[in-house]
Order: sequence, then structure tokens, then C-alpha cells
Amino acid sequence: MHAPAPARLGRQQTHLLSRRPLQTAQPIWRHGHQRTHRLIPPVSSLPPTLRPLLASDHAATAQLLHRSLVDWYQSRLNQGARFGASADPFRLFPEVYAALDPGEALAACDPTSGDLLGVCFVHPRPTHIALGIVATAPEAQGRGVARALLAPALALARRTQRPVRLVSSLLNLDSFSLYSRLGFVPHTIYQDLTLTVPAAGLPGSPPPGAARVRLVTDPVEAPRLAAFELAWQGLDRTTDYTFFLRNSVGDWRTWVLENAAGELEGFLVASHHPSCVMLGPGVTRDETAAAALLWRALDAQRGASPVFLVPCTAAGLVHQCYAWGARNVELHAAQALGPVAPARGLTFPTFLPETG
Repeated sequence: MHAPAPARLGRQQTHLLSRRPLQTAQPIWRHGHQRTHRLIPPVSSLPPTLRPLLASDHAATAQLLHRSLVDWYQSRLNQGARFGASADPFRLFPEVYAALDPGEALAACDPTSGDLLGVCFVHPRPTHIALGIVATAPEAQGRGVARALLAPALALARRTQRPVRLVSSLLNLDSFSLYSRLGFVPHTIYQDLTLTVPAAGLPGSPPPGAARVRLVTDPVEAPRLAAFELAWQGLDRTTDYTFFLRNSVGDWRTWVLENAAGELEGFLVASHHPSCVMLGPGVTRDETAAAALLWRALDAQRGASPVFLVPCTAAGLVHQCYAWGARNVELHAAQALGPVAPARGLTFPTFLPETG
């Protein structure tokens, strides 16, 4: 995420569950320099109070997401400045999740002051339960807030006998360790790539199949996309594809690739919102189909710097992306608590929304 350059906001949307001592002053970082301190009231030693996240919490949620990212990346990697000084772009996350899965997000609040200490976005689907953003305020980290927020989702998974899925940064060993202790097991590693698309378009010739990629906008297409993903990845996300095609919150494009008989070979969703320029989710039969879809989706974002995740095992596709000018920015791991559905083809996860 990089607030001064909103097109890269999605790049570092990770699960920030680091363990730090209690702080009463939070540095505000701007352009790599500590500018001032925001005084933070002490956090109660009592367990946090959990409640649904409300629309009235969206501004505070954006602030919390921004502070947690700046704090973690500055303290561990000296890279807090990449997220800028403004929390405004982060408001897109609670707004999208409230529209996609109303009533499913949780807030953890200080039982004395009522201040927001953490948020957790949960996405129940027929085949699984997905965990999206889980973030805690820097001054509350190490006090069990994250575990408290995760508990209801894990309990729901046990009651309904569904696996829990998430995608987390491999740079953040604090969150990786927490999930590992809870029983999550990594199953796929992704390379985070970013590419600044030239104003004149991607260099070179389009890959095979790119001419057959088309844009779809009618929500009637959602069951078809969902059925393809269910057949190839074992996941049912009809709700998500209906949401993307309705395109009422955020700014989405949905690309499909069909063969000569009109059968799907893959699809790819792209976020064009200035607060999160990113590709995904998407599913394809093979690397050839993936390259065709990526080409069209990237070429449609001329002048922007979208982020996209490619499976590390798709070596040919990764090298094709390098040839277009992509570079690596991070690694993420898809993890699951419970059985992982047999998967075929390639999948492109995303940070908004994290539902797969």
C-alpha cells in the first residue's frame, strides 16, 4: 500500500498481527522521517469487547489499518513511509466489505474507552470461510486482540464443518506464526508483482488468445464464472462475482477468455479504483490462458501500476510478466485450516476482497 501513489495501495495489504510492547505515543511517518507523535490513551488490561463493525466505524477503521501498516513496516523493515501520511485511501476496504458481506465484520473495542483496537473481516462462502484483513492497533498488539477477533470465525468453521482460508505475507512472520499455531498450513506461494503499464500499452505482441478476451458487465454471467471456479478450484464464490459485475461499490472490470466453441478458459477481475489498483481474483485452465487474460487486464490500466499475484510454480508465466516489465515486491502464502479442495489450473488471489 502506498497512499501517495494510490495505484499501489493493494500491494502490502497483509495481516498485521505483530507482537509489540504497549505504546502510548505512535510515530507519524512522512517521507521516511519521523515528524511528530500522536498521543494514544492507555489500553485497558481487560479483554476487548467484540461487536459488529458499523458504518460509523469506517473512518476509524481506515485510521487503524493505516497506523498498523505504518507501524509494522517501519519497525521491522524501515519502510513505513510507503503508506504515506493519509488514511483516506484505506476507507475503501470497510466500504467494500460492508457491501459484499454486510454484518460479517467484527470490531474489538477497549472495554473502558470504547476505542477501536482491532478489526477482522470474515467472508463465509458455501465451500469455505475466508479471512480478510485482520489488524490491531499498534498500542494494543500483544494483548490477545487478534486471537479474540479470530475466535468467532474459527468457531463458525467448526460448527459448519468448513475450512478456513486466507492469504498472508511471508514477510510478516508474526502473523505467519500466529496462524501456524492455530493450525493453518500453507499450500500455495505467490509472487507479488507490480508493473507500470506504459501510456502506449504493453510492449511486444499480444500473447496467444489475447484477441479472444472480452469484457463482461452483466451480473447474469456470475453463476457461469462461479461454476468455472468451482470445477477448477473447488470454491463457490457466486456472491463475489455478482458483486463485481454489479459494480456499485469500488470500480471493477471482469475479463473472460473463451475458446472457439464459447467455453470458458478463464476469467480475471481487476480493480480500477484509485485506492486499490490490482488484478484478481481470477482462475484459468493453464498458463497460456493466464497470459492472455493478464495482457488484456494490464493493458487496460495504461499509466497505472497494478499489483497482481502469480503462483511461484507458474514459471513460464512469471518470466512472461518479467518480459513485460514486472518486478517482484513481496511473497504471499495461501493457507488453510482444514482440508484444501483439489485444485486444477491457476488462480490469482487479491487483497480486495480476500474471499478465496
